[in-house]
Amino acid sequence: MAAAQIYNMLSNYKGKVTVKIDGIAASAASVIAMAGDTVLVSPVSMLMIHNPATIAWGDHAEMQKAMDMLAEVKESIINAYVLKTGLSRPKLSHLMDAETWMDANKAVELGFADDIIARAKTEPGEDGEEDTEGEDGEEKKSPSAHSSMLFSRRAADNALLNKVIAKYREKKPRAGIGEQAKIPAPGEKGTPKTETGRSVDVLMERLNLLKR
Repeated sequence: MAAAQIYNMLSNYKGKVTVKIDGIAASAASVIAMAGDTVLVSPVSMLMIHNPATIAWGDHAEMQKAMDMLAEVKESIINAYVLKTGLSRPKLSHLMDAETWMDANKAVELGFADDIIARAKTEPGEDGEEDTEGEDGEEKKSPSAHSSMLFSRRAADNALLNKVIAKYREKKPRAGIGEQAKIPAPGEKGTPKTETGRSVDVLMERLNLLKR
């Protein structure tokens, strides 16, 4: 709510608002940044967007109220992102679901920022000191580079799970750590047998149940 108030105060300011992200603008700070007429990012800065979160207590009715409230808060946040980036609401919702991290180039590419702050070329001044600013005293900017980085924690987790499933789905489980040897009952012939572990499919089904 504090971020929403700051966003509104900056948006209602009659003058021009320039936002400079020199470190990280994550979560609510990314919403505040969207109020700038011009948003500049440092080459080493990051921007992160994700779904709103809260802590709730009570019965199923109270839980449903909390879920409904979070859904409305998400829609209000998307409003700010849409006005700045021009991206579609489904696209922005997907980026928030995945908890998306963007470097400076990706932030410019997706429209969250307008340009990248570049280190000005140093030139000797009249007094022998080096001048690190432009002619107008402002920090110089450079066009965004072609390479960019976007990281999604959920996408990384899913990619790892897919690799594990693809590697072990067709293989028969072998005896190893965590498996129990079956001891023959008194009078029963034969050598001890080793019980194999659960298949990947069974484990994935249980994992999906836990996620629900």
